[in-house]
Amino acid sequence: MKIVSVVGARPQFIKCAPVSKELRKEHKEILVHTGQHYDANMSDVFFKQLNIPKPDYNLGIGSGSHGVQTGKMLAGIEEVLMKEEPDIVMVYGDTNSTLAGALAASKLNIPVAHVEAGLRSYDRTMPEEINRVMTDHISSLLFCPTKTAVENLEKEGITKGVCLTGDVMVDALQHNLKIAEKESTILKDLKLEGKEYFVATVHRQSNTDSRENLTTIFNAFCEITQITSSPLIFPVHPRTLKYLKKFGLSETIPEGLILTDPLPYPDMLMLMSKAKKILTDSGGIQKEAYILGVPCVTLRENTEWVETINNGMNVLTGSNKNKIISALKRNRVEISLKDSIFKKGNASLLIASKIRSKESI
Repeated sequence: MKIVSVVGARPQFIKCAPVSKELRKEHKEILVHTGQHYDANMSDVFFKQLNIPKPDYNLGIGSGSHGVQTGKMLAGIEEVLMKEEPDIVMVYGDTNSTLAGALAASKLNIPVAHVEAGLRSYDRTMPEEINRVMTDHISSLLFCPTKTAVENLEKEGITKGVCLTGDVMVDALQHNLKIAEKESTILKDLKLEGKEYFVATVHRQSNTDSRENLTTIFNAFCEITQITSSPLIFPVHPRTLKYLKKFGLSETIPEGLILTDPLPYPDMLMLMSKAKKILTDSGGIQKEAYILGVPCVTLRENTEWVETINNGMNVLTGSNKNKIISALKRNRVEISLKDSIFKKGNASLLIASKIRSKESI
C-alpha cells in the first residue's frame, strides 16, 4: 500500500522512526513534515540522528496561532494527498499537525490511522486535548498505547478499529538508549555524576506565555539548586527562551541552574536516564521518565498519562512553587521496565501487522 505519514514536532519524529522502519519493509511510505517544529535543534537533527528518511514533502508552515497554523497545514497536506492518492494516512500524537493530517484525509475519504489514540486529560482548555478527541473520532484505525486509552475510546462509543499495541516510544527509547550509552558525552560535557542532578523542561503555552506561571516555575528551579546543592539541567525550548527573555527571567541565573539549547535525542535520553528526578510539562517526557524508572514532577494540573500518577512515579504540581519543591523531596519509587504499562517494545511490529491486514478499514 501507499501510506502518507504526517509529522511536524519533535515527539512525532521520535515515534515515527521505529514505525517507518517497519512500514517500509512492505509498503511505500510518503513522509510529510509540516514544519511545525522548524528550529534545527528541534527538527533537522532528529531526522539525522534517528535515521529517519528525508521527508518527501516539507511544508515549512512554521509558527503561528493555532487557527492559522492548522489552516495552512490543512491546505498543504490536502494538496499532497490529492497528488499522491494514498491508501492510508498515518498521524501521531496530539499536535496541530496530527489534527490537520487527519482532517485533510477524512475530507478526501482516505482512512486515517492514529498512533497514540485514546489519550485523555479531560481538560478541554488544552489544544492538545481537542486535537486528540477530534482525531480519534475521524480515524479508522486507532493504535492505543495502554488499556486506559482503549477504555477511554469505549466510553466515547469508539470500538471499531481499536487496537492495543503498546507504546511506540518504548520501541524508540530502547533502541536509542543503547546508542546513547555508547556515544553520548553529555554527562562528561556538563561535568555531571549520575543521580546527582535534576532535569527540567518547560514548553506548554499555559506555562510559557503566562508571566505568573513561568516566573513561579523558574523561581522554583532556582530555589531547588540552592536547597538541594544539586545542579538542575534545563534544556530550553525556543518558545520558552523567548518568554524568559521577555519577562526578564534570564538576566539572573544561579550557578546551579544550567540552561542549554534543545538537546539531541540520545543526549536527552542519557541525561534523563541518570537524573535524580525530572520536572516537566511534557506528556512525552512524563512517559519517558516512567519507562526509564526516574521519578517525575509534572508542572501541570492534569495529565493524559494517568497510569504514571496511579503508581506514584509521577506527581502533579501545576506551577505552584511549594508543591514543586515538596514533590522533589518525596522518596524514589522503583519500577521495572518488564512491568511497564506501556508494554514490551514491539508496538511498531503490531502496528505494521494491523496495517498489513487492513482490518476495519
